[in-house]
Amino acid sequence: MDDLRDKYLRAIAEAGDEAALEDLRVQAVGKKGEVALKMRELGKMTPEERQEMGPKLNALKDEINSALAAKKVALADAALDERLREEWLDVTLPGRPRREGTIHPISQVTEEVTAIFADMGFAVAEGPQIDTDWYNFDALNIPSHHPARAEMDTFYMHRAEGDDRAPDVLRTHTSPVQIRHLEKHGAPCRIIAPGRVYRADYDQTHTPMFHQVEGLAIDKNISMANLKWVLEEFFTAYFGTSVKTRFRASHFPFTEPSAEVDIQCAFEGGTVKVGEGDDWLEVLGSGMVHPHVLRSGGIDPEQWQGFAFGMGIDRIAMLKYGIPDLRAFFDSDLRWLRHYGFAALDVPTLHGGLSR
Repeated sequence: MDDLRDKYLRAIAEAGDEAALEDLRVQAVGKKGEVALKMRELGKMTPEERQEMGPKLNALKDEINSALAAKKVALADAALDERLREEWLDVTLPGRPRREGTIHPISQVTEEVTAIFADMGFAVAEGPQIDTDWYNFDALNIPSHHPARAEMDTFYMHRAEGDDRAPDVLRTHTSPVQIRHLEKHGAPCRIIAPGRVYRADYDQTHTPMFHQVEGLAIDKNISMANLKWVLEEFFTAYFGTSVKTRFRASHFPFTEPSAEVDIQCAFEGGTVKVGEGDDWLEVLGSGMVHPHVLRSGGIDPEQWQGFAFGMGIDRIAMLKYGIPDLRAFFDSDLRWLRHYGFAALDVPTLHGGLSR
């Protein structure tokens, strides 16, 4: 018994790593270890012999297990000491820089859209978000009985008691910017009007406040063919792949003829892949500017003509970056922005490069 004890305690003390220590455990106190085999011999002994040998074997087993545990701790401490000697940290070095914020996807896509249209010669025009009923509706050939003018669709501003003027509205599109630009600058022109717009709607693909970009090109000989080229060039640049378009006849009060524009896509696994497949997805409305709209902007429709289009910035952002719910742009927490946000260096400028 003493020889067995000395044998294993000496071997445990000399073990150089945990693998060797585990081998010793199996040899000594494992199911087929030497101590276990001796404990099986107790059944062949007389009661007096068992009473004497049983406690000794249990004490030996406990002593070996204690030595194994102590050696394991000692090996772990030695490994840590060695690691601390090999690894070091210079606490005088400056801290690693951390991004303090990200560019919101809407801001990113607005910059992308602006840069692409700038390359095609479109300038940016802006206007007020609170506008008159005339600029938002009448100048755009939207009749008084049109559903868009109902309070269930449009946010109207309160007038003071006794003020009989038509109430101002939160603009429902950026088309009023086109009228204001024509009034001020005349024709020819080539502009886009990005910005916030407001409608009384709220679901997975609609929010009370969202973002649009509208385009307007006025000249002597502009046609629907020019419109189709501009849109196809834009989609190809924006999505980074050749994108086919499909024009479907439609009706908008401010254009004649009017067309809904679809882009080629494939629906796979709950995602939309633009530029491939046999499916189509409607993304914007467009058409040739109605003569009434031209006259509202002080332009003679007998001499000038042009096209206009409008699309939702939020929706094309969802398409390109795989954002599933439009409402997430406005009511998500910072973890959402860390996932979908963009670093400042990723934002394109109007000159086609990256901001520095």
